[in-house]
Amino acid sequence: MVRERYSVIVGTGSYVPSRRVVNQDFIGNEFYKGYGDPIDPASNSTVLEKFEGITEIAERRWVTDDQVASDIAGASAEEALRSSGLDRETLDYIIVAHNFGDVPADNLRTDLVPSLAARVKQGLGIRNPGCVAYDLPFGCPGWLQGVIQADYFLRSGDASRAMVIGTETLSRVSDPHDRDGMLYSDGAGCAILEAQSSAEPIGVLSHAARSDTLEHASLMWMGSSYNPDFEDDALFLKMQGHKLYEYAVTTVPGFLHETLQKAGLTLGDVDKMLMHQANARLNEKILRRLFRLEGVDEIPEGVMPMTISYLGNSSVATIPTLLDLIVRGELEGQTLESGDIVVFASVGAGMNINSAVYKWI
Repeated sequence: MVRERYSVIVGTGSYVPSRRVVNQDFIGNEFYKGYGDPIDPASNSTVLEKFEGITEIAERRWVTDDQVASDIAGASAEEALRSSGLDRETLDYIIVAHNFGDVPADNLRTDLVPSLAARVKQGLGIRNPGCVAYDLPFGCPGWLQGVIQADYFLRSGDASRAMVIGTETLSRVSDPHDRDGMLYSDGAGCAILEAQSSAEPIGVLSHAARSDTLEHASLMWMGSSYNPDFEDDALFLKMQGHKLYEYAVTTVPGFLHETLQKAGLTLGDVDKMLMHQANARLNEKILRRLFRLEGVDEIPEGVMPMTISYLGNSSVATIPTLLDLIVRGELEGQTLESGDIVVFASVGAGMNINSAVYKWI
């Protein structure tokens, strides 16, 4: 019987910051529609109501002033090591996905030297020089892209174990005068993958990625505050929200359909869809379109668990955090059983899209 190498998740961990920020905390903000175009503060209640109605975000988590992205990445990594029971010195790769590096609370500058992965490896106390640590910026799909890269390493026989972390402190790059800034949150999630031999397909079954840059690279950018009186040299995350929404809705469903076909599966085989969450309505529309592509009218209840209502959009940390909460039994009504087929999917700045089909063991 022929046995092949597959990439299997053997440990997960996450760090959800303790600082809870509810929508009402923004009631006193001075919002702008765009550069130099203020919104009457008297209408902030309406702004907050519309925001929650569209995104379903009621609150989000932010790190404390003494924390940076590499700190919470290390915390999630420790949790994953504990859950796996592995010797940390046996890791061959540490891949850390992020977009902004370490951004201190008192100095909004991106700090990328040394890499966050190097800082995490140092924090974990790993001496093994054969454990290669590097960063991966790929927009919100960064963590999943790290999983895809790890799968190549493991299946080739070049490596046996890889740790993939997604970490972000978006609160540090959110313009307090931009309504879109309320989308963003902080967090870190981690998964450890191990190469295992099996006669039957297990773990990562297929994956795919694409980058639509020619017409879409400028849909997200770093720019100054909408408030002209804010610090001139401070840069914040900006986006063309409506165009991003249209791109995701028209592109992601067909892409996911193709990834399932690549694995020789249909939606009827799928038990869970773990998707990046920037907007709950967007995710629901993508799911409906995907099911329509396969002629399925009824979407199974609970197939797409979401945490966006209370954790917000933590970019690369969203999917691994969601996965860890399910694995640890901390997401009500959600479990993963042996043999379950899980589809991971994300879309974000680039514009980049990726997905992976996984068989839980």
